[in-house]
Amino acid sequence: MRVAVLSDIHDNIWNLERALEQVNSRQADRLFFLGDFCAPFTLAQLAQGFNGPIDVVFGNNDGDPFLLSRIAGKHSHVTLHGQFAELELEGLSVALNHYPDISQRLAESGAYRAVFSGHDHKRYVEHRGETLWANPGEVMGRFGSPSFGMYDTGRGSFEHVDIPNS
Repeated sequence: MRVAVLSDIHDNIWNLERALEQVNSRQADRLFFLGDFCAPFTLAQLAQGFNGPIDVVFGNNDGDPFLLSRIAGKHSHVTLHGQFAELELEGLSVALNHYPDISQRLAESGAYRAVFSGHDHKRYVEHRGETLWANPGEVMGRFGSPSFGMYDTGRGSFEHVDIPNS
């Protein structure tokens, strides 16, 4: 299974549009969002731009959780998990959380095959024992080149994908 991993959009709907084009061209089966939509309309764009299952955890800049919940409720393929998601994908345990300090501890626990976090807008992929821990970088593009990640459950691999400029 190929999973697109996005974080920290911060309402940059233009970069999100280009990211979704790449996600779809790479034939992602599922999408993880690691927090910081900011405005609820960004969730609507994400839900309309990707048809596979979308798993969402909230970040520290996600305003109006009531409206985010209403928008998610209009899209049966979107699941809002709150601050933490624990998922089973093809027999693999995966955890999602916005914060790297929490996610690092989750990875170090050895309870998951992969752990994904955002928040600091930095790209990295590391291993803690047998656990992959990765941050896809930021869709926003304020602190670096905008990017997202692709996780391949079969290979256990993660790659960063640059979001092209307009």
